Amino acid sequence: MFTIRRALLGGFAALPLGSAFPALAGGRVDAAAAEAVLDAVFAEAAPPALAAGIVTRDGLGWAGVRGVRRAGSDEAATLDDRWHLGSNTKAMTAAVFGRLVDQGRARWAMPVTEALPGLTIHPAWTGTTLDDLMHHRAGLLDGPLLDQAWLIAAYGDPRPLPEQRAAFAARALAMPPSGPVGAFAYGNANYIVLGAAIEALTGAAWEAVMATELFAPLGLASAGFGAPRGEAPWGHRGGVAVDPEGFADNPRALGPAGTAHMSLADYARFIAAMMGGGPDWLSEATRRHLLTPAAGDPPAYAAGWAIDGAAWSSMGASVGAGTAGPGPIITHDGSNSMWYATVLAAPERGLGFIALSNDGAAGQQACTAVVERLAEVRVGA
Repeated sequence: MFTIRRALLGGFAALPLGSAFPALAGGRVDAAAAEAVLDAVFAEAAPPALAAGIVTRDGLGWAGVRGVRRAGSDEAATLDDRWHLGSNTKAMTAAVFGRLVDQGRARWAMPVTEALPGLTIHPAWTGTTLDDLMHHRAGLLDGPLLDQAWLIAAYGDPRPLPEQRAAFAARALAMPPSGPVGAFAYGNANYIVLGAAIEALTGAAWEAVMATELFAPLGLASAGFGAPRGEAPWGHRGGVAVDPEGFADNPRALGPAGTAHMSLADYARFIAAMMGGGPDWLSEATRRHLLTPAAGDPPAYAAGWAIDGAAWSSMGASVGAGTAGPGPIITHDGSNSMWYATVLAAPERGLGFIALSNDGAAGQQACTAVVERLAEVRVGA
């Protein structure tokens, strides 16, 4: 059994964002330099496997992978392998809700009482909206809800997943907020309740809505849920491979908060779309809403994205005379303690970096380092 992560995985705070991008000038990726970065980080951090990519609005501009699918095996990881994304699933759940907004089936300011009409909800939640949940500002904390008792019960719960998530939402909203309303408090519970609302609004399981509104339109053929099975890397805890047929992921009911998996190329397609590369998938107004943090106290957090809006403000002449800064940086980390995923992107420039590993601890070190160093790779004019 493993502990659900109860705090934002702080990759966005750890990376020196302001100094990471001055070398980027647009154009062709220096593949040799990127390969050298991947080699160096893989040797230093030594996770079982490490994959990385540089993303444009067209998808992967460069990709590389090192290592093996399972410690003790000589079966090499490949660029077609699927990787668990952990909490980076949240941005996908929020984007799917954005699709519902575009279709007129939902509203950003929709109250939870309206989205979940079948539940008995404490009056203290009357003014809470689904947007509040997406921004982790509803006062909903994991501690009272995602405890060991819930974990044990959720693993063995035979009910359909929408019933499980509706029951979770009912328990969460039957009591007043346990956290500060209007202040940022990162928690998986927010996205489980959001998932329950998506299911109530569509009449379909979150997994089915993800497939219809995200995987199919963006062509994410490798996408799925839980620990990848079959020909795929295994996750590792403490350097030990974890059989995907066992306790290799969080309970499935937690899905909207963090159980998606897919290949590097497919994840790059999603990141490209969030940078404006999928104009037929999300309206521009919706895309921008998803990347806009809520007003209030820091940290700046949008709908599944940490935002650094000041990272470019001090660069000035370092980006070149007459060159407009590329706007805010979006970033997020995800892990179920056996995998690690990091993404960092400048949407207005159409440039991003992805790192994926099949290990929690060594993977965190490797993903953070490779994204930081790839951001320093000079891009040819």
